[in-house]
Amino acid sequence: MDPDDYGDWDYDHPDVDQDDAEEEEPEEVPDPYKEDETKDDEVIQRECLKAFASTDYIMESGVFKDLKRYFQSGGTPEQVVLLLSENYTAVAQTVNLFAEWLIFTGVNPTEVQQRVEDHLKAILIKHFDPKKADSIFSEEGGTPAWLEIMIQHRTWRSLFYKLAEAHPDCLMLNFTIKLISDAGYQGEIGNVSTACHEIEVFTKVLQTTINKLLEGGEDAVIKHLPEFSKMVCHGEHTYLYAQMLMHLLAKDKDGGSIIRRLYQEVQNAGKNKGEGVTQISLALSSAAAYPKACQALLSMISREALNTADITVLYKFYSAPDPPPVELIRIPQLLDLFLRTLFKPGAVVNSEHRHKYTYLLAYSASVHEIYKKEKRSSLNKDELKSTSTAIEKAHSICSNDQKVGSELTAELTAFYQCVRYPVVALGVLYWVDKTVTDPAYFQRITDHTPLHLIVLDEVVNCHPLIHGKVLDLLKRLFEDPYPQLDVLVQMELKKTILDRMVHLLSKGFVVPVVQYIAKCVDQLDTDMSLIRHFVTEVLDMIAPPYTSEFVHLFSPIIENQDITGTLRNEEGKDPVSNFIVHCKTNFIMMT
Repeated sequence: MDPDDYGDWDYDHPDVDQDDAEEEEPEEVPDPYKEDETKDDEVIQRECLKAFASTDYIMESGVFKDLKRYFQSGGTPEQVVLLLSENYTAVAQTVNLFAEWLIFTGVNPTEVQQRVEDHLKAILIKHFDPKKADSIFSEEGGTPAWLEIMIQHRTWRSLFYKLAEAHPDCLMLNFTIKLISDAGYQGEIGNVSTACHEIEVFTKVLQTTINKLLEGGEDAVIKHLPEFSKMVCHGEHTYLYAQMLMHLLAKDKDGGSIIRRLYQEVQNAGKNKGEGVTQISLALSSAAAYPKACQALLSMISREALNTADITVLYKFYSAPDPPPVELIRIPQLLDLFLRTLFKPGAVVNSEHRHKYTYLLAYSASVHEIYKKEKRSSLNKDELKSTSTAIEKAHSICSNDQKVGSELTAELTAFYQCVRYPVVALGVLYWVDKTVTDPAYFQRITDHTPLHLIVLDEVVNCHPLIHGKVLDLLKRLFEDPYPQLDVLVQMELKKTILDRMVHLLSKGFVVPVVQYIAKCVDQLDTDMSLIRHFVTEVLDMIAPPYTSEFVHLFSPIIENQDITGTLRNEEGKDPVSNFIVHCKTNFIMMT
């Protein structure tokens, strides 16, 4: 293997000028045979005998080279044989023998292999020496053949990922990550910080992950977004590079909206990284052309609070005939501030300036722009007025903390009309969250189903994209122990919360809801009567055909005797038995 093939590793010292580096002679790899020409035969023999005396040296790749040196310097075979045999402990062979014994006693060969590999990985991680690893390239003069073989196996690639996280400055590991990326496995290294130091590797990983998110839809976004955000937010350079790339891709008609969503999700994930994140986002939103608006935005975001003076500045800009780009006020941190200000229970906003707050939030949520060649060709404000009116009406209801329970019923119809607007639905969800998580809330409510939870059903009916946020709230409510309530009241309340989950399931959010209930069953921390209530409600609602994924999740729950034993009869004509029979007839994977 030619060492020159691996000369361009891009690991030059940052202080070395590239032109000067090209003129310098490459450092030659020491040749032990040339060095031997200047050494006495006795010195060479002592060096070789010292190596032969080390444990299991006969297994080392350099043993033949040292044998040749030893014999050429006049060494005797007897001493070599004695040293190599006495220091041969046969660690590798002993492991193979134990593995064969385990397989002979009936242990699955795959399980034996996994045990050996896991133990070897743990030892390598514990004793890994970056300096010795870096010396591999100087000794081998290129990429070792064993390294290329190792990266073909997922087990050893995962080892390199862990080592790279622990030793980010190791050149050998950095180069190995690059080899893994070049070999086509860049989709695996999205959460390895080492990928963030190599622009070529980072670009490949970024491209692969974005394609995966685009092709996988919402499920892929939920699954891969956290590690994707972690990688992009690794440093200012990775954040700027990735956000700039996604900013440009978002302008494409095909898939641009999804890229825009990723752009904002990453922006939201990086909000705790400091002001640099906001400044980068503003720069990409053409904020330089509106310095006063930019200053007002930075002021509120840095303080994490809206104020009338800065809101007035923005209102003047966006109520003008030629307003700034709407993207400027679509920063996730700013939208969160608007929701917290307008929809917090008991929120107080100066009545003289309230319309400015609602106008700006409505503008960011409803105005649509079209750009051609970096110039705005159209500005659609058709939904601005109705959205602003809905926000103001919902704000007036949510901010009046004197209205609770049945007192809100009179305004429920108007409230539901407001909830049809997505931005209002998010605000109402925030309002419900802050209201029902108050420890005293359920002590004051006497209705079987509190009105605030009924409002959640309407949010679910109108906005599928908010289903995940609603389920997160219901999970927290279901897991709350409610020590202030009587045991029977607690059980009835949790059944009511489960009814909301069943409603979520009926609107298409099936898998996440059933996954959560299955988790509750596995953890054995939920009263089985509550799970039984959930199963009963679901069976009353569903009918064949079922997807294999639903059957796989729901079958262990419904086959659990502790849960459904009392729901079955001897004739087998009950809903539980009917579901089990149907699934066993149509699905092989029933457990």
